[in-house]
This record gives sequence, C-alpha cells and structure tokens, in this order.
Amino acid sequence: MTAPVNPASGSHKPRIGLTIGDPSGIGPEIVLKAVADPEVRAICVPIIVGDAAELNRQANKLGLVSDFQVRLESDLDLAGLDAPIIVDTKSLDVTIKWGALSAASGRAAIAAIETGVRLCLAGRLDAIATAPINKESLKLAGSPFPGHTEMLAALCGASQSMMCFFAGNLRVFLLTVHCSLADAIKSITRERVANAIELADHELRRFGIARPRIAVAGLNPHAGEHGLFGDEETNEIEPAIKECRGKGIDVNGPFPADTLFLRGWKGEFDAIAACYHDQGLVAVKCLAFGQAVNVTLGLPIIRTSVDHGTAFDIAGRGVADHRSLVEAIKVAVALVRQTSVCR
Repeated sequence: MTAPVNPASGSHKPRIGLTIGDPSGIGPEIVLKAVADPEVRAICVPIIVGDAAELNRQANKLGLVSDFQVRLESDLDLAGLDAPIIVDTKSLDVTIKWGALSAASGRAAIAAIETGVRLCLAGRLDAIATAPINKESLKLAGSPFPGHTEMLAALCGASQSMMCFFAGNLRVFLLTVHCSLADAIKSITRERVANAIELADHELRRFGIARPRIAVAGLNPHAGEHGLFGDEETNEIEPAIKECRGKGIDVNGPFPADTLFLRGWKGEFDAIAACYHDQGLVAVKCLAFGQAVNVTLGLPIIRTSVDHGTAFDIAGRGVADHRSLVEAIKVAVALVRQTSVCR
C-alpha cells in the first residue's frame, strides 16, 4: 500500500510536514530556521507540526520568526495552501527546559510524529521531514519504541522498515540499528540480509532507480578472508546474496568494509548494506556530516530526517545549524516527485 500523494505534486510545490522533535533540544529552532530559509520556501510548502505555544515561546527567546497561522488538525484545510502554517498539537501544558530530559518533551515529540503520520496517510501531506528526538525522553513518556524508525513502522502498519542514509552518491542501509554490537553480530542471518536487500531494491526502484546496484559490506575484517577471521560471510551473507541474485537483484559482495563506502561515494554502487550501526554511519558522517539525510525505507509514506541528534548541549543558544534539515526537506521533495513519476 502507498499513501495518496497530492495529485498536483508533480507540477506544484509539495506539502512537507516538519515535526519539531524533542522541544528540549534544537528541534524547534532548526525547524523555524528551515522554514525561513528561501531555498525551502522555493521548493515546497512547509507545514510545521508541533505545540504552537512552545514554538512561539522559543521563537521569541531566540529571535526567530514564528508569525505563521495556527491550525488544529481537526480544522485543517490544506487545499490551495501556499504559505507555511503550524498544525498545533496542543501537547504541552508545562514549561520546557532546554537541555533537560523530561516525559513532557517526549510526549510532545510523539504527538508531533503521530499527527504528521496521520496527515501523510490521509494524503494531506506529501511527506514528513523530522527533527531529532531523544530516546530517553521517549522512554520517560512511556513509549515502547527506541526511535523514529520503529515508531513510524508501527504507526504506518509497515511489516518491515529500514534506516537508510542518502549522501549524494552514497546510500547506506543498515542491517541492524539500535542494539549492542554483540546482538548485531548474532542478527546477521541469511534471512535478515536477504529481506533487507529485497526491501532496498524495491524502495530504490520506487524512488526512481530503475535497476539498483547494491553492495553488501562484510561483517568481519577483510570480509572474513574466506573464514580466517569469521564465518558469518560464508554461512549467512553469501547465501543471502546468492538468493537475491536468483531473484534478479543486482547485488554483490560481501566486500571489505574499509574501502567499500568510498567506492559507493564515488558512484560505483547505488546503495550499500552495512552490517551494524557504526559501520555504516561512521562512513556517512565522515564523508557528509550535515548533508546526509536519513530516509526510512518500507513505509507507505515518505519520511526523511536529519543526520544528527537533539544537541542538548547547545539547545536554547540560537546557534544550531539547520542545514541538515534543509537537506532532509530537499530529499523529501525529490522523492515525492520521483515517486509521482514512477506511478
């Protein structure tokens, strides 16, 4: 199933929802800065989703513009809209303290995400670009989810979802995400690897790449060196690759990870499977920090996000860099248009 897309999105500006993330961090600040950015206003109609009173409070404290019309989800008409608005979640009844964990901040972040997803699934937004959330605040708020990816999958009813980072020519999808390294190693099974490759192939085709070239990183040094440094490549990864090639997917590997990501950066592959979180993200953030965009694969909606966290250490100082969110918005717009063309 794919959520409805604005029929005019191929010729008019897509409506991109911007969820404010954890209001104790830099989320509201970078959202307000991004909406004021001429580059963003030129390519989309940004729709801010979050607690309006908190957004206005932070805007006043930080000297940012927040003179947008405020609407409630229950009284929302987006037809013909060509200027930014705030969809007010009314999710806060306490004063937020910058840089502090709290259940209230977690609930506010969750409310923004849930509202953004509902609007996307209803076809009222073309995509969402999310500001960062704090996993500890989510836990304090009672959320069972460790992060955005898992929460979005549940909200969308997606049976399988996956974190992928777009950074120019380099696209990296993660076979395991928020777990210990010991658990990540145990999780590299033939079934998991094959399912991830198939999902990546399907989603990249959906986003306009006719025949994706996929590479898989080895788990062990030198991709195991034929069993000298581990047997996961021989027992799990290679059979998964063979299975996917038998289904017509252009996938190769496993390759030594120490050089593979540079090969992807240079354009040799359309996407690379990383076996664990830091294997993929160290490469992405060294090569393109602030420019990489987190894209969730496997959802019936389009969701992009920044490549950084809540930055509690600088929250409330007005110095947060909004460029990663601008990149996330640009990728969201591109994916909306590519998806429309592929229909």
